[in-house]
Amino acid sequence: MTTAATTTRGDRLRSAAAGLSATVVAVGLAELVAAVVEPSASPFAVIGGQLIDLAPSWAKDAAIALFGTGDKIALITGIAVVLVAVAALAGILESRRVGVGSAILGALGALALVAALIRPGAGPFAWLPGLVAGVAAVVALRLLMRTVHPVPYLRAEHEERRRFLLWTTGTAAVGVVALLVGTAARGATRSIESVRALLRLPKPVVSAPAVPVGAELDIQGLAGVVTPNSAFYRIDTALIVPRIDPADWSLRIHGMVEREVVITWDELLALPMQEAHVTLACVSNQVGGDLIGNALWLGYPVRELLARAGVDSDADMVLSTSSDGFTASTPIEALTDDRDALLAVGMNGDPLPLEHGFPVRMVVPGLYGYVSATKWVTQLEVTRFDRATAYWTDRGWSERGPVKLQSRIDVPRRGTRIDAGDAVIAGMAWQQHVGVEGVEVRIDGGAWRRAELAAPISADTWVQWRLDWSAESGSHTIECRALSADGETQTSDPADVVPDGAQGWHRVEVSVA
Repeated sequence: MTTAATTTRGDRLRSAAAGLSATVVAVGLAELVAAVVEPSASPFAVIGGQLIDLAPSWAKDAAIALFGTGDKIALITGIAVVLVAVAALAGILESRRVGVGSAILGALGALALVAALIRPGAGPFAWLPGLVAGVAAVVALRLLMRTVHPVPYLRAEHEERRRFLLWTTGTAAVGVVALLVGTAARGATRSIESVRALLRLPKPVVSAPAVPVGAELDIQGLAGVVTPNSAFYRIDTALIVPRIDPADWSLRIHGMVEREVVITWDELLALPMQEAHVTLACVSNQVGGDLIGNALWLGYPVRELLARAGVDSDADMVLSTSSDGFTASTPIEALTDDRDALLAVGMNGDPLPLEHGFPVRMVVPGLYGYVSATKWVTQLEVTRFDRATAYWTDRGWSERGPVKLQSRIDVPRRGTRIDAGDAVIAGMAWQQHVGVEGVEVRIDGGAWRRAELAAPISADTWVQWRLDWSAESGSHTIECRALSADGETQTSDPADVVPDGAQGWHRVEVSVA
């Protein structure tokens, strides 16, 4: 015989399991439907996207600082954890009062439906995955609750438990299978990857100068002067990477222009392409951080397309828009002067990786990515700062984001232990579109010493530096500061990343044995 307390506890556990099982089948079926009718309407994607958009700036900054480029995985994991808790609670509440738990799960489906409908570029069937999720969750929960509170003819306790286990595990299994099939179906529709793999980019009419001899100092632990695509940082607002067929892509230039211009993929590739090494940096990069990378980009100058449209002399900003609705506000002078601001199609000799903007993105030297480096770009609206705002400026960031003069220490790493004797201190320095003239290093608050600067690729890229050091036993503090080509010395005044980028000297503590 079981006690009343045990029975109550068992009912509660079974009810929670029923809620979880109903949610699993609902999510699985919804993801399967999304994969078939509209992958970007995945409930996880649209709800996650809304959370990203609605989250305050401090929360986004904290996520990037804590998880770096793994912030999206952390968000998905967080959503899953919350969903599990809500599903279990819905099952328990449903067992106490019929309809309460069903209403909760139905509301989650409605939330996914609305989030899918209001996202930019929502297709005609964007509502369907959310509807399927809500209906499936409610129906499954109602059916499973009958096994939590069995019908009278099942008198044996072991028969009741077996029936409950069969129904809950069977329902959850259907959900898992649906999710796996949906994942496979989404993979089968990923022909964009095949298109990209077969794509042959045109040769540049203007080739980038070769990386100069002496640009690489060949020091173990020091970042390479050119960042491989696989190691290039990724920070954006897209929970699911947009998959755009180049044949369907076009760019619209409109707003304060003499004539609207629309250019297709084939038309873009037919234009005279040029190469440029450009270092991109995220405004969320902390002092000494690694949200920065340098690549060889292939593209067409944005200024030429703007000239074709005929820019109004009163315009001072270009609002670029991504296929996923992200926007960036770029000072128009940065897109019309002589810098290598490109509508890029290639990265380090290959078509853009999907996660870095395939088929087309913007690359603008001298500006942080949040105001310039729009991926999956589809629109350029010529306008004014007093008439339009962008995604991050709406969230408290500066409307103009020039890159600050920065340097960092890569070798030795913070907290490392090295042997006494001859050692080397090395790192990177940058201020894109201005250039770095030198780097100075000091140890334990002593005199500043001039470091050896590697040969720079250009003013638009970062540069390596090194300093020989006769390391003595004990604990030491190493600091560095950069000197720009226009005579500026990197400030020691600390500042957080908000609203226009971190600043201050990078400092590392090391122990010498």
